[in-house]
Amino acid sequence: MKKLDDLYSELTLKTQAKLVLLVLDGVGDIATKENNYLTPLEAACTPNLDSIAKSAAQGRIIPVAPGITPGSGPGHLGLFGYDPIEHQVGRGVIEALGLGIDLKPGDVAARANFCTLDSNGIVIDRRAGRIPTEQCEKLCSMLSDNIKKIGDTEVIIKPGKGHRFVVVFRGEGLEGPLTDADPHHEGAPIPKAEPINKKSSGAKKVAKLVAEFYKKALPVIADQKPANGFLMRGIAHQPEIPLFQ
Repeated sequence: MKKLDDLYSELTLKTQAKLVLLVLDGVGDIATKENNYLTPLEAACTPNLDSIAKSAAQGRIIPVAPGITPGSGPGHLGLFGYDPIEHQVGRGVIEALGLGIDLKPGDVAARANFCTLDSNGIVIDRRAGRIPTEQCEKLCSMLSDNIKKIGDTEVIIKPGKGHRFVVVFRGEGLEGPLTDADPHHEGAPIPKAEPINKKSSGAKKVAKLVAEFYKKALPVIADQKPANGFLMRGIAHQPEIPLFQ
């Protein structure tokens, strides 16, 4: 069967036209009694969108496949014309690129956020009270100053907004994806990040790096309140994707 990327390449014609892709992320919602059983978009005043719709081509697209609700990564890849099943991009990679990190082939990135742990290591607040960005920057600086490398692997830490940050592992022989070091609910300990492909030596190496990173990082912020812990998810490597052109 022909790959979707190859099919698009054959059908696409080069043109000097400029395109604007306007994505109203999260605009879909359900009707509510407060809005007379209209959806928020139905109830909203949208003269600009109405004007665009009158002068533009319209249609529908299924970004991944029928019945699948895509996350940000697969959803955007589908909108850009890529096959999101063939080209899977982890959320950590997306977050790292969004923060302006120049990822290299083989880099493994994780989306992370600070959390609150009790004395037994149980997660009691997954977002550490939604600490301000300034505190996140301070905590990331503390971690960066203390953890620059683990073995032969470089560790890059960059703060995002609020309680969010990114961790990038840069070295030889690294691969993802891994399971999340995040219980996804409060009242549980932080689980170990494990290779999804049990046969991947690169993923096994990254799992050890993540475990060692926790071992080194948690003592650095142990006395910080309320952000004395952190969760990591979307741990994946930078994949090779055909250029958009």
